[in-house]
Amino acid sequence: MSSVPQSGEYEAVIVGAGPNGLAAGITLAREGLRVLILEAADRPGGGTRTVELTLPGFHHDVCSAVHPMSMISPFLRSLPLTKFGLEWVHPEILLAHPLDGGRAATMWLDLDRTAEALPGRDGKAWKNWLAPFLPHAHGLFKDLLGALPVRPRHPLLLARFGLDAMKSGLCLARGKFKSDEARALVAGNCAHSVRPLDQWFTAAIGVALSVAGHAGGWPVAAGGSASITQAMARYFEALGGEIVCGAEVRDIRDLPKARAVLFDTGPQAMGRIAAARLPAGYRRRLEKFRYGPGVFKLDLAVSEPIPWTNPLCRKAGTVHVGGTLEEVAAAERACRTGNAGPRPFVLVAQQSICDPRRAPAGKHTVWAYSHVASRCGTDHSEAILNSIEHYAPGFRQTILATHAMGPAAMERHNANNVGGDITGGVMDLSQMFTRPVARWNPWTTPDRGIFICSSSTPPGGGVHGMCGHHAALTALRKVFGLRPQGFGSVDPAETGSRA
Repeated sequence: MSSVPQSGEYEAVIVGAGPNGLAAGITLAREGLRVLILEAADRPGGGTRTVELTLPGFHHDVCSAVHPMSMISPFLRSLPLTKFGLEWVHPEILLAHPLDGGRAATMWLDLDRTAEALPGRDGKAWKNWLAPFLPHAHGLFKDLLGALPVRPRHPLLLARFGLDAMKSGLCLARGKFKSDEARALVAGNCAHSVRPLDQWFTAAIGVALSVAGHAGGWPVAAGGSASITQAMARYFEALGGEIVCGAEVRDIRDLPKARAVLFDTGPQAMGRIAAARLPAGYRRRLEKFRYGPGVFKLDLAVSEPIPWTNPLCRKAGTVHVGGTLEEVAAAERACRTGNAGPRPFVLVAQQSICDPRRAPAGKHTVWAYSHVASRCGTDHSEAILNSIEHYAPGFRQTILATHAMGPAAMERHNANNVGGDITGGVMDLSQMFTRPVARWNPWTTPDRGIFICSSSTPPGGGVHGMCGHHAALTALRKVFGLRPQGFGSVDPAETGSRA
């Protein structure tokens, strides 16, 4: 364990080197500031790391795996990360959702192709739903991936998004579509909210993921998700920034002197570390921040691709395993009680079908998790394997090795995953715009030199860097008197994307 540097000429110090901590560091360093990032783990990345968890040569994403928000993030799109080793790889099919009888719903990058694959009138309904967003998707996400916009770039489009986003996932799916296939696609995307699908605003993430998929894809990072944060770290260091790993920060008074301190940590962790400078009343409000359910995750080394009954599932980077809309809703409702049931909703990523660097020649990796109650100690391995086997008979025979991580292990891997929650806290109506507490500027604290930049601030979870970017912009204005424009411009070739 490295010690925290006690001296140094720094204008800003950042605690935590996840994507948001790195994004904050890059934003500050771009303005010529001297910035230090401290990371408790032995390498940067937070939830964006890649490790040989099962067998030598099998590279598994420990947490974050597929990155639709990265492709639509105005901040990440402004970075020349391809020059620092990042390459995006797109699967042939973005998403598949198998159903009984060998059926499957599929979402492609191409909107028309997705619509053509849906039965009856649902193809036209899917196109009518999403086509209006796509010409201005990047401008729309500049509004969405921030705090409440005072002057939105596309107010009518944002209003249209909001009318769908405020609904429950069940209401959105049933109101727009008739077929099992279309409703299942919506259900799986809305289930990323990690909330029961009969609750308001569970549609928000479903709409966002659907628009992002058709606007930029659901890619994986070549070689592993760690490539994203490695490239960000290299760029930050090229800007003159410094990263010290193995440096656990316990007290803000142990940090080297700096005008601004930014925390890429959970709210309670920031309250404990900065207790000497934050008022007791504010710290009590931080303690009330609510986390959601945890996850139980399996990483598998397999001898061949998953033998899905429907062959289209074998071409998809992501597969949502959960059955019909009603079955997905029931599974997400049950996970809150600690009883995931025999058929939980399972998110599966099969990155190696489009990125052969993930496994030895001819072999593959499988990444899968289900939602479980916070801090649940039950082993859900069998339930996850049974769910996949239901739609891919013979799958178990392909397994070479397995690595399991329950909520406690997820929190040990990354202290921000409190209780196994990988989303940075519940995103419901009362906490969607007031995370971590209700303040006009959510990235500030009562101490004008302390800021929070983790996914427990708007716009929430996902590898997009926007939480860190907005917190750093706030620090630049309030502490350093600078008013940068925000996102820079970058040649599209430098985003590191390939089909």
